[in-house]
Amino acid sequence: GQNVLEWIIDFTNGILKGQIPGNEASAFGLYGFTLFLFLFVSNELGLFIQIAVGGKDYVKSPTSDPMITLTFSLATIMLAQFAGVAKLGYKQHFRNYLKPFVFWLPISIFEEFTNFLTLGLRIFGVIYSGEMLLKIIGQMAFSHGIATLIVSVPIEMIWQGFSLFLGAIQAYVFLTLSSVYISRKLEAE
Repeated sequence: GQNVLEWIIDFTNGILKGQIPGNEASAFGLYGFTLFLFLFVSNELGLFIQIAVGGKDYVKSPTSDPMITLTFSLATIMLAQFAGVAKLGYKQHFRNYLKPFVFWLPISIFEEFTNFLTLGLRIFGVIYSGEMLLKIIGQMAFSHGIATLIVSVPIEMIWQGFSLFLGAIQAYVFLTLSSVYISRKLEAE
């Protein structure tokens, strides 16, 4: 167990050090580790445990809810802003939004908003659509007796394997993009 934990820590630290310049990556090590581990477990949770009663889902992947993913996205963007202000100071940090010229400000603000949206909605879309497809395949399995069950079981198994892969990739992508957004705020234009 300790070896697996150390491997995950080294893996997430490697992602952070590959994107964030200098020794500043070590300050974000715990955030990167926690973010990756939570997203990975949350992405995979809905593949094994889903409880729905009367069409209402009671247990599913937390990341199939846009509020969860957008909250993590907002936390990342806010952490990047805080780190930029802490390193560069208010004046230099906010001056970066005006470069190369003052009229660039609306584009910079729009870019921050789209970074927030795309970071959160990307992982939500992949996990939610994967769970919906699993639910549809499961309904198909019992729709017309043994014939559809025989066809649906291999498809369900293949899609679950693919969903495991997608959940891991999405946690990796989220952490990588988070470290890119943080590193961009730590450098003066």
